[in-house]
Amino acid sequence: MAKQKIGIGLIGLGMAVTPHAKSLKDVTDRAEVVAAYSPSAERRRAFGEKFRLPLTDTAHAIFDDPSIDAVMILTPPASHLELVERAAAAGKHVLLEKPLEINTERGEAIVAACRKAGVKLGLVLQFRHRPASLRLKQLLGEGGIGQIASAGCTLRWWRSQAGYYDHPGRGTLERDGGGVLITQAIHTLDLLLSLAGPVEAVTAFATTTPLHRMETEDTVCGALRFRNGAIGILDTTTAAYPGFEERIEIIGDNATAVMAGAELTVHYHDGSMETAGEAAKTGGGGDPMDFPHDTHRAVLVDFLDAIRDDREPVANGEQLLAVHRVIDALLQSAKEGRAVSL
Repeated sequence: MAKQKIGIGLIGLGMAVTPHAKSLKDVTDRAEVVAAYSPSAERRRAFGEKFRLPLTDTAHAIFDDPSIDAVMILTPPASHLELVERAAAAGKHVLLEKPLEINTERGEAIVAACRKAGVKLGLVLQFRHRPASLRLKQLLGEGGIGQIASAGCTLRWWRSQAGYYDHPGRGTLERDGGGVLITQAIHTLDLLLSLAGPVEAVTAFATTTPLHRMETEDTVCGALRFRNGAIGILDTTTAAYPGFEERIEIIGDNATAVMAGAELTVHYHDGSMETAGEAAKTGGGGDPMDFPHDTHRAVLVDFLDAIRDDREPVANGEQLLAVHRVIDALLQSAKEGRAVSL
């Protein structure tokens, strides 16, 4: 008989944990948190008081516990490789916060470790699970938008110096692996690629504006050429006070689709119009966690389904590697002042 509940180990109890904990509370019929861990005793205490979930004071207890089937890793990017390798070696599936790691090489090692161990690797890329995103993907698959001529994305978010970048490690290569692209825009870029297909070449500019004191970039603008022949733009920043909804626009020969935040509007050439989704906060302002947890719950449910059905999660490691490579190409183009092919 199949196991009724999947045992979950939770590693990382910092800023990003709240929507995950709420999601786990919503699916207690399918998953059970066996243990949650942070190296910070204060974070363990605060998490335990808020969510009333079991705690452990050592990561070994999670990797060594046979009742734990899957590990959710919500720690800073530079710690991902070691933790994923330990989980995979213990035969535990992994649900990993984005990005894969601080660079593509380490991300490739994560994907390889999970593949070798035969465990599932899911990524927390919740924008894919918005009703608007799902409807647009359906329309594209059915040919409703037609042949894509242009596709691009804009992300104009706000992160303050004092409230965000002054936190130790934020915006550094050593801990985060980069700035606006790998930390914030990765969600929107991943969604764009999942809709419009692979990118084959980029040209970009990158800078750090006077609004921030940080090692890495807070603004990147680029041109994209997709494998299907479409072209488009990428325009991303965390210097746009007070923060605005991100946008994806796809122009086809049947319709133009505009996704603003969690709302989709499709304008068809016959004069009709379609909408999907509804306005929702997305964490683009001063509080990065100011958004509902419904899409995080959808990520978790998809991950649990992938384990049950022995299939790949909707957002998996191979797909996010493609996003990492586009990010690498954008930054290389900005540094070298030339177009870069992928």
